[in-house]
Amino acid sequence: MKSETDKAAIPSKTEIENPKTIRRCGFSPYLYFIRTPSLTPSPSFPSSPIPQNSTLETDQLLTDPMSIIYTCSLPSFSNFTYRRPNPIICSAGAGVAELKAVNATEPLLLNAVRGEDVERPPVWLMRQAGRYMKSYQTLCEKHPSFRERSENVDLVVEISLQPWKVFKPDGVILFSDILTPLPGMNIPFDIVKGKGPIIFDPISTVADVDKVREFTPEEWVPYVGEALTILRKEVNNEAAVLGFVGAPFTLASYVVEGGSSKHFSKIKRLAFSQPKVLHALLQKFTTSMARYIQYQADNGAQAVQIFDSWATELSPADFEEFSLPYLKQIVDTVKQTHPNLPLILYASGSGGLLERLPLTGVDVVSLDWTVDMAEGRKRLGSDIAVQGNVDPGVLFGSKDFITSRIHDTVKKAGKGKHILNLGHGIVVGTPEENVAHFFEVAKGLRY
Repeated sequence: MKSETDKAAIPSKTEIENPKTIRRCGFSPYLYFIRTPSLTPSPSFPSSPIPQNSTLETDQLLTDPMSIIYTCSLPSFSNFTYRRPNPIICSAGAGVAELKAVNATEPLLLNAVRGEDVERPPVWLMRQAGRYMKSYQTLCEKHPSFRERSENVDLVVEISLQPWKVFKPDGVILFSDILTPLPGMNIPFDIVKGKGPIIFDPISTVADVDKVREFTPEEWVPYVGEALTILRKEVNNEAAVLGFVGAPFTLASYVVEGGSSKHFSKIKRLAFSQPKVLHALLQKFTTSMARYIQYQADNGAQAVQIFDSWATELSPADFEEFSLPYLKQIVDTVKQTHPNLPLILYASGSGGLLERLPLTGVDVVSLDWTVDMAEGRKRLGSDIAVQGNVDPGVLFGSKDFITSRIHDTVKKAGKGKHILNLGHGIVVGTPEENVAHFFEVAKGLRY
């Protein structure tokens, strides 16, 4: 990828004509920051051109956070505490494999999604904050209501940070629920221990849909924005802060079925006998979730995952009618206001729909464990990033077994555009020490 200047302006040796062209020099295996003898490091990059034929030194740091990295053909150094100023020649000629604009302040996860050259796949786990952690169980004893835990700013932040403090994942996801927006849409619900979500007034008619309001997150879930803002400060760009929403068809399934379902007979009856009613409901969810994603991004989310958990209950033809166009509309709407926000799509059991998922326009498709990672890569194509897809059950195995499955998944995913994750959320009862081992192995990987 070219730098900010056009190709003709890139010097062949040390003829550095524009201070925007070179600000630091990277070389294997570590990155050293550079200056020229005529410059004094300062918060703002000097406006005057860097003299031609300047000799660059490795002992100073330019504090400008937005930097262009030149990969230079230089000897490797044995450690990062190189003290003696060593004059080096930074060549943009034959020794440069590729020019890449890299923001060193960006979290690893974002760089990986955007196809930057990263040293390892970033790692986080779905449901990494939750019931398998002893600290969470202790907190639940004091706050038994899930609604309270997911709608109180202090509790949301505390729970979201529990895995961060212990495992240091590369993604810190907001502790919440995909049904959190429902009260703001005039759909009362609760989450009952042992039963799951309960929708008090399931939707089945045009009149029911007419009562559904479009969601205004600022009014109904200000605690989500506050929590995301705090998480950004706490994590301090050492990891990406992730938000999430439910997809229109999945949300519609809950509110039509009245909660979880095994056969989805009610939503399918509505789809196949009164499709206009379902489409009207799906459109309200679509407009609302696009707005909710924008709200999360405005308040600190650096990537957002869309959960379409029940879309895979649809045939390919029905997915193309009742899910795909609404997912695409959400992505298109969000990209108009937040073009650089990575959007991740997860649909469990999506093997039969895999080729259709990139048509939504998302940046990342999250694979469940029933899809072979190598086959998934081929079917999705090289333009889209992938996430996943270790079987959550693997975390009940031995540490050697966990290690082998991690290596197998990363090998099949190939280098770059891969976020290491599970193929579903962590299962209740998973040994916490095995989760720790998963992260330890994952963070020790190198391409």
